[in-house]
Amino acid sequence: MGELVTFGETMLRLSPPRGQRLETEGGLDARVGGAESNVAAAAASLGTQAVWLSKLPENALGRRAVRSLRSHGVRPEVAWDDSETARLGTYYLEYGAEPRGTDVIYDRAGASVTTVRPEELDFTVFETASVFHTTGITPALSEAAAETTLELLRAAGEANVTRSFDLNYRSKLWSTSEARESYESVLEHVDLLFAPIRDVRAVLDQEGDAESVAYRLADDYDIETVVVTRGESGSVAYTDGEICEQDVINAETIDAIGTGDAFVGGVLAELIAGSDIETALSYGAAAASLKRTVEGDVLVTTREEVEDALDQSTGGISR
Repeated sequence: MGELVTFGETMLRLSPPRGQRLETEGGLDARVGGAESNVAAAAASLGTQAVWLSKLPENALGRRAVRSLRSHGVRPEVAWDDSETARLGTYYLEYGAEPRGTDVIYDRAGASVTTVRPEELDFTVFETASVFHTTGITPALSEAAAETTLELLRAAGEANVTRSFDLNYRSKLWSTSEARESYESVLEHVDLLFAPIRDVRAVLDQEGDAESVAYRLADDYDIETVVVTRGESGSVAYTDGEICEQDVINAETIDAIGTGDAFVGGVLAELIAGSDIETALSYGAAAASLKRTVEGDVLVTTREEVEDALDQSTGGISR
């Protein structure tokens, strides 16, 4: 069984206690989290060997990120930034309660990862990898990050590694037109696409139900497998001319941040283990449900817990 390699940013998440406001609370809880590192951690919790590539400041915050990921079973392979401007991006999360929504404030401009170059990273990780995964967040960070993303995708393809990509559109990072231009250059190097339905409609101008969207994306971009996620309505996957559906597994929500990353990590872990896409979707759904029960960005679980959660599922539909 090969490794999962991911590439992207991780940040320091700072949040006041629930019911408190950022503008008045004096104490903030600090946790490490980022889309691609969250995926790696989720997969590692299911027994997958996971590697995370990035660039971090050579200071206490960078070392904290590495320690955190190692504690979740991930092997960080990072370039260290020792410049005077080196920094780790942060974001502030203020929990909402009806009728007030949860709010996120980013402070990530100029983070060390925005200066990452291909030659700074260890491409030999592809020698033992089964899957390479990144998201649409990473190329949105900077031109350098976008170029490095493409180089890693090309290298993974040359090494016969399955290339996985999550659209993960963030309106606070770039416009829909900028995102679409980037996606167009990336998707020709993708074998497995995770496509939140809201992102597909907003950025790629695709309409229709999830099944038709999955088929068109696979056909338009020559992608082997497309997984369209629909929030509370579950997910749909198209591969080899067949559609599979997976319902959401209900959970009491403690913290919804990172749920999508846990889903992706669960799916990738099971695909790497040799399962078919229908089984992988079910593990992704279980991982996502368990993430909602855990504080922070990162899923903390075991394979046994995931399989117990599956017992509550009505299962998928294959046709």
